[in-house]
Amino acid sequence: MRALLEALPFFIFVAIFLAIAMGGNLLKYIGGFAMVFSPIVILVVLGIIFLLAAIKIIPEYERAVVFRLGRVIGAKGPGLIIIIPIIDRIVKVSLRTVTLDVPTQDIITKDNVSVQVDAVVYFRVVDPVNAIVEVEDYLYATSQIAQTTLRSVCGEAELDELLSKREKINIKLQEIIDRQTDPWGVKVVAVELKKIDLPDDLRKAIARQAEAERERRAKIISAEAEYQAAQKLLDAAKILATEPIAIQLRYLETLHTIGLQNAKMVIFPFPFEFVEFLSKKKREGQS
Repeated sequence: MRALLEALPFFIFVAIFLAIAMGGNLLKYIGGFAMVFSPIVILVVLGIIFLLAAIKIIPEYERAVVFRLGRVIGAKGPGLIIIIPIIDRIVKVSLRTVTLDVPTQDIITKDNVSVQVDAVVYFRVVDPVNAIVEVEDYLYATSQIAQTTLRSVCGEAELDELLSKREKINIKLQEIIDRQTDPWGVKVVAVELKKIDLPDDLRKAIARQAEAERERRAKIISAEAEYQAAQKLLDAAKILATEPIAIQLRYLETLHTIGLQNAKMVIFPFPFEFVEFLSKKKREGQS
């Protein structure tokens, strides 16, 4: 039915052309046709056509910006609205969040590194009237603003900042784009950097740097382990030096461990006191 109403001017043009071509014969046909139907039926049919052209149904996620004789009178909807055919014209605007994929941009960072960056922008229309009146195409305009802002912001950042501080750059991009699209009635919800492509040589250099950093950490951890082990051995030696019986207990523990590892080995404990006794006798004999 909507397509039929939009084609109504064409049908009127065809009727006028036929009236000119057929001359007085057309009036006879119209008169005969009018004799079949009463004026009430014709008025009812015309009223139904008028209502079908005047009544519009707007979904919940859309608003209809109404222009009356070329002047905007506001946004209507959702639900059932009534307009004046021929005099009023409506433009529907979606209020749902739009996902805009920003094309890949070639960027030179602050430290003169060439990278390729792409992003995604989430935005929605909060003022349908401004989105139609203030800008020709808010989707295209928002896309262009996003591209230029992405190149500007990423060009002011160094490569390390671009790789490690994405959240900070995302917030900065959102603030700048939202400030520029606010007069159009467009609210930028979020901006996210999707991918950062680096040259192959730079990737290899970053990989070597990361490998060297891991080796440095491994050597530091190994040195700290040696230091802690030496510290513990020193503490153990001090304890063994102050308590003579402790070395004997440690000696017996070592014998027990050796016996568990190899059952064929026979171990005879040899007391330290006997060693000291022999050493004492040897010194006395030499004196």
